[in-house]
Amino acid sequence: MPLFTIYAIDRADALEARLAARPAHLEHVRANPGVKLGGPFLNESGDPVGSMILLEAEDMAAVQAFCDADPYVKAGVFERVEVRPFRVTVGAL
Repeated sequence: MPLFTIYAIDRADALEARLAARPAHLEHVRANPGVKLGGPFLNESGDPVGSMILLEAEDMAAVQAFCDADPYVKAGVFERVEVRPFRVTVGAL
C-alpha cells in the first residue's frame, strides 16, 4: 500500500486551539492503523508549530478523508497542509 506524508504548519495563533484539540487528535491518529509515525514540529522554545504524519493509505482520496476528519483541521489549527506520496529509501518501518 502506498505511503504519504502529511505536512502541516500551524497558524501563528493556533497554540490554544491545538492544545484543546490534542486529545481528540491523538484518538483520531491512534485509531487509524495506516499511521506509521507522526509528531509535532517544534519551535526554539519547544512549542508545537506543526505536524508531520506518515500514513499508509489506498490513495490520495483516503488521505484527504483522514485529514478532513482530523480534529486539528476541524479546529482550524493549520495554516496549510501538504500531502505528498512518499517512498522509503533508507531505514525501515
